[in-house]
Amino acid sequence: MEFEEIINTIQLGNCYELIKYIPNNSIDCIYVDIPYDSTFSGGGTMKHKLGKYIKDEVENFSHGIDYSILEEFIRVMKNINCFIWCSKNQILDIMNFFSRYNADMNILTWTKTNPIPFGSSIWLSDIEYCLHFYKDAGFNIGWENKKKNYSSPINNGDKELYRHPTIKPLELVKRHLLNMTKENDIVLDCFCGSGTTCVAAKELNRRFIGIEIDKEYHRIATNRINGILANGQMSIFTYLNN
Repeated sequence: MEFEEIINTIQLGNCYELIKYIPNNSIDCIYVDIPYDSTFSGGGTMKHKLGKYIKDEVENFSHGIDYSILEEFIRVMKNINCFIWCSKNQILDIMNFFSRYNADMNILTWTKTNPIPFGSSIWLSDIEYCLHFYKDAGFNIGWENKKKNYSSPINNGDKELYRHPTIKPLELVKRHLLNMTKENDIVLDCFCGSGTTCVAAKELNRRFIGIEIDKEYHRIATNRINGILANGQMSIFTYLNN
């Protein structure tokens, strides 16, 4: 597999193996939404509120990751410039890893204005965390994209269109990439899901590499990049780019 051939594509396969084919010091930014290490509770209340994204489906995304892939992240990046969406249970482990490289860090958040009420015995799940690690990576000029918190309703429309229960808002991902990448930079997403990172990169004239192990999400993400929704219909993205 030649490196140039996988740029601006979404590869189907195991990211722990495929990342080994990416050359040293070749990636400008890594942007990943890793499988969360989370425990769900709330019983029937949560199952009812999630609608078609029932408890069993969401728990498929909550088994965590093998942290050995972080070593590969360090290897492939030109300079440390890495965004990692994670659960609160994973923050300390990931912070400890990057502290070995004396990387600077910020905790970015997405505050949901209409969180799902899991139950009265726990805090609301109204905040998601994105850790940004950087070293010798320059911020772009301007303050518009530098706010650490993004507030919006849960993006149920995206979930319906692309059938992924943990999809992040496209505009938020674009804000992060606008702040920390330049045109023609290469953005890597090893846990591609429905392809939000790759779409954001494409719309911002960045190059991208996506990796997704699930065949159905690989299909959805690839179609999405080509302007086709999960149901096979053409999206407005296609018309805007023709």
